[in-house]
Amino acid sequence: MKEILIFFIAQWYLSLLFQTFFHHRYSSHQQFTMSRGAEKVFFFLSWLFQGSNYLSPYGYGIMHRMHHAYADKPNDPHSPKYDKNLFAMMWKTKRIYTGIASKKTDVDPRFTENVPEWNWFDRFARSWPSRIFWGLLYIAFYYQFATEWWMWLLLPIQMFLSPVHGAIINWFAHLYGYRNFEVGDTSKNFLPVDFLMLGESYHNNHHKHADNPNFGYRWHEIDPTYYFIRILAAFNVIQLKKGKVVKMDQVKSAA
Repeated sequence: MKEILIFFIAQWYLSLLFQTFFHHRYSSHQQFTMSRGAEKVFFFLSWLFQGSNYLSPYGYGIMHRMHHAYADKPNDPHSPKYDKNLFAMMWKTKRIYTGIASKKTDVDPRFTENVPEWNWFDRFARSWPSRIFWGLLYIAFYYQFATEWWMWLLLPIQMFLSPVHGAIINWFAHLYGYRNFEVGDTSKNFLPVDFLMLGESYHNNHHKHADNPNFGYRWHEIDPTYYFIRILAAFNVIQLKKGKVVKMDQVKSAA
C-alpha cells in the first residue's frame, strides 16, 4: 500500500512543481531568465515528472497570459463565471489549450512574445505514443503494488494530474477563499497555508502582482516554489529579475 501512496504523492508534487515553476512562472510570466540549454532541461524534466499528463509550456504559457488579460470576461479560457460546472470548464480549457499548443488557433502576437518553444520535443511529449507509454507504466506499477481495490481509484487521477491541478485553481480559487487585494476579477486565495498546491492557491495575490515570483504576502502564506526558485538562482541555474520580488512591507493589504 505504501508504495502506491508514495508514488501518487510524489508525482502530485513533482508534476505540480514543474507546472508552477516552468510553465507558469517562467513560460507565461517570465519572472526570471535562464539559458536555452536550461530551458531544454526543464522541458525534459516536465515530461519526465508530468508523464501522461504533460503540458506544453508554449501552449500553457500563452493560454495563461490570455487568462490574465481576460480574467472573468467572455474571452477568459477558464472562468467559473461562464461555465455551468467544473467539467464544462475543464473541457473548454482543453479545447483552447490544444488549439494553441498545436498551433491551429490564431493567437494575438502580444501573447506569444518570448514564450519558450521546443517544437519537435513538444510534439513528441504530447503525442499519444508518449501518453500511452506513461499510462502503461502507471498501470504496471499499480498492478505490482496495489493491495486494495480503492487504490485503483487513484490511477485515473494520476493520469490526468495537470488538468486536476489547473481545475483546483481555475475553478475553486475563483469561488472560495479570501482576498488580500481588490482586483477586477473573482480571484481568491484558496488556502491560508498552501500545503496542497505549492503556492498556486494564493491566486488573488498572484492576480494583483503577476510579475512577483513569490505568491505569498502575509506571514502565513508560505510559497514553497519561491524557495525552490531562490535555490536555483543561488546556483545560477536561473537569474531573478531585479524589482520583480515584492516584499511584504511594500504591500498594502485589503484584508
